[in-house]
Amino acid sequence: MLSRSDIESGYPVELASFAELLRSLSPEEMATPTRCTGWTVADVAAHVAGGLTDVVNFNLEGAGTPEWTRRQVDDRRGRTPAELADELEESREKAVGLMGAFDDEAWNGPAPAGVAGTIGTGIEGLFYDVYLHGDDIRSSIGRPSVGGPGLRASVHHVAGILTDRGFKGSTLALDGVDEVAVSGGGDAITGDPLQFVLAATGRTDPAPLGLSPDVNIYAD
Repeated sequence: MLSRSDIESGYPVELASFAELLRSLSPEEMATPTRCTGWTVADVAAHVAGGLTDVVNFNLEGAGTPEWTRRQVDDRRGRTPAELADELEESREKAVGLMGAFDDEAWNGPAPAGVAGTIGTGIEGLFYDVYLHGDDIRSSIGRPSVGGPGLRASVHHVAGILTDRGFKGSTLALDGVDEVAVSGGGDAITGDPLQFVLAATGRTDPAPLGLSPDVNIYAD
């Protein structure tokens, strides 16, 4: 897991970057299908904006389920990129305030409403989610991927999930990112960090990285 300071400094910047991306989208781009099965760019944008709104307002019943995310999309159908960006920015300000309100004991304590992990890992998950969905949008409309703290957060978050799932002991020694142990460490996994994250989230084939399908954190 990233340090608290890394999350608190990086996550708001990633949210601001996503809002900027939304404001740059045309109606045609909003209608473009993405690699998230069944979702357009507009659907991905609605999920990110709606998900953060739900979190900062503690609407967490069913968090992470298909029904929870579907409601976020359905409730925002037809909204413009600017409207979604405005919502995201308003919720971003609330999120920054909430992060600062948690003392270290709460940060490292259980997340609310039965959400798995701690409050800290939950916020790291939101950091990862907004970065990865930003890349989903960029990929679908032909814009280049970006790196930075969001990519690093994604590597760390995926490593934590793989450890929780009992993935074999490995060390993520990916290009330009600090090494991260999975399940206590072991043989090195090398290569491009974004390609690793895409493989680990079922978005691309893990074989070119020398990995088996069980690296997919969303596989049953």
